[in-house]
Order: sequence, then structure tokens, then C-alpha cells
Amino acid sequence: MKNLFLFAMLCAPGLILAGPASQVAWTPATLDLVKTGDPEQGKRLAESCTGCHGKDGVSSVTNYPSLAGQSANYIYKQLSDYATDHRTNVLMAPVAQGLSKKDMADIAAWFNTLPPPGNKSSNKTMEDAEKLVFKGDSKRTLTPCFLCHGKTGKGAKMDTPALAGQQPEYFVQTLMAYKSGERHNDIYSRMRLISKQLSEEEIQELAEYYQSLGN
Repeated sequence: MKNLFLFAMLCAPGLILAGPASQVAWTPATLDLVKTGDPEQGKRLAESCTGCHGKDGVSSVTNYPSLAGQSANYIYKQLSDYATDHRTNVLMAPVAQGLSKKDMADIAAWFNTLPPPGNKSSNKTMEDAEKLVFKGDSKRTLTPCFLCHGKTGKGAKMDTPALAGQQPEYFVQTLMAYKSGERHNDIYSRMRLISKQLSEEEIQELAEYYQSLGN
């Protein structure tokens, strides 16, 4: 109950921000569209994605995300947000704008079928990261990360991304973009509110922690 209360408090300030963070509405029709995405068609469409995101959806470029095993809903939402400029990226915007909604669903389905990235073991003690993941910090109104991203970092239903095995450089880059407001397609400003309360050291440790989970 305490965690749910903190989560509600965290989300509430975002309601007053002007303009929607995304144009994606999870209506039954949109959910059905993503659910029925064709992974084989998505595989063909995603051939041009390999340079950045890897042949099997595992990126070898440290500041580009691995997409293998990612939530189909999450990928669909991000492609849609790129297409409508709710998420800004000079490389991804023109790519997404050239896709139909069906194309986005097919690509999302393909990446979702791939085995998630493996872990990179670390001997580093990451007690601070584990505390944030499983306990949060009530003094800063930080809810535990696992409430949205799962205890093993595999993500959750709807559009919450999997974090396990993700490139740490991309993880840091993403949270710093939320922290500065450069990225703003998080519903109710959830990640912007969270990241602004995290130090750069905490963000770095969380990045290493989630990469160490992997597959």
C-alpha cells in the first residue's frame, strides 16, 4: 500500500504539464494491432535496423539500444512517438515516418520474439542500485524500480520496457535525457520526475546493475 501511495504521488505532478507526452492511446484496437503483428514481415522490415541494433537485435554500438526480447507494446509506442516527434531523434524520426502502423506492429513483434541480450557479469558491489530497485527511497518519493520494470528487469505489460542486459551507455544516455527534459514521451512525466532525483552516480550504477541481469 505504501508503494502504491508513493507511486500515485509521483504521477500526480505530471498531470499539470501541458501537452500530451504521446499520441499513442492503448485502445482495444491498438492493442489488437500490436498483438497481431507479423514477426516474419517484421523481420524483413527490420533488415535495415541491423547496423545500429544488431543482426539479432543485440546492439554492438554502445549508445544504441538492444531491442531483442523487448516488449512489443514498448517498441510500437517508441516508433509511433518518433513518427509524431513526441520522441526526438534525427536518425529514427525519418525511419519511423516511413512506416505504417501495421509496419510498426510487425517490427515490434519481430524484436519481441528474439532472445533477450545476455548479461555481463560484474564483481562490483551495487548495493545502492539494488536498494533503488527493490526499496526505492521514500525521502525522495522514489518508488522501487521493480514495480514497473519487474524484479528481474524483464519489463511489464503495456509499454514498460525491459532493462535487463541493456547497453549501460544507452541506459545512462536515456536517463540523462529524461533528467534534462530532452526526452519527454513518458506518460505522466514518470521517468522525468524520477531521473531528476537521481544522481549521475546512481544512474551509472543502475545501468551496470541492469546490464548484469541479462538473459
